[in-house]
Amino acid sequence: MLSERMKQGLNAQLTLEAQSSQAYLAMASWAEIQPGLDGVTAFFYRHSDEERMHMLKLVGYINERGGFAVIPALAQPVLTYPSLKHAFNALLQHEMEVSASINDLVHTALEEKDYATHNFLQWYVAEQIEEEQLARKLNDKLEMIGDDKSGLYLFDRDILNVGQPSGKAKY
Repeated sequence: MLSERMKQGLNAQLTLEAQSSQAYLAMASWAEIQPGLDGVTAFFYRHSDEERMHMLKLVGYINERGGFAVIPALAQPVLTYPSLKHAFNALLQHEMEVSASINDLVHTALEEKDYATHNFLQWYVAEQIEEEQLARKLNDKLEMIGDDKSGLYLFDRDILNVGQPSGKAKY
């Protein structure tokens, strides 16, 4: 059985995951109308779907443990970006915010001796390590590319393989 504090924390995380999905969906929509960013567009659509799955995983856990998963109303995400670098920087900042929130939940679970929730959250801890590392590496690549159009072309092509089950590209 989840404590009231843990239910509130998990529901707040559920909201953050839903906001992540919406933010990445908005990034995908923005990228889709930029010329030549088909790979980036696909990456953000996949990322949005993945965040939705993270949200659904929380919904199931909260409800299974005697809580009530509250499906939140969401604020309008940022819709446009001055550049691809800005969009990927927003991705990194958002992932760091999610990581901090997960860490707070892990701390709460340990304080409350809720070892089942602590165990459940370990998947999110590992996932956030991967998400932050990927976001940092993609930002590093964009920094290295600068304004080089051929570099951007290769970045867009190569990002299609990032996170794919058939051989996850390591950046």
